[in-house]
Amino acid sequence: MVVKNNLRVLMAKKGVNIQDVSDATGLSRKSISKLYNETSVQITFDVIARLCVYFNCEVDDLLFLDK
Repeated sequence: MVVKNNLRVLMAKKGVNIQDVSDATGLSRKSISKLYNETSVQITFDVIARLCVYFNCEVDDLLFLDK
C-alpha cells in the first residue's frame, strides 16, 4: 500500500494553482509542487494541518491509502 493525496482534486475544486496555495498557506512552492505531482516522499504534520485548514477539509480528504 502507498499513501497518496488528493491535492490535485482539492485544488481543481477550489480553482486554485500551486502559487495560490503557496501564498495562502506559507508553504514553499516546491513543497506544494511535489505533493501536486505526487513525487514527495514525506509530509509533516504541519504541512497536513495547513493544507487542511486552507481547503477546509479533514485529513482523510487530503490523504488516502492506495492499495
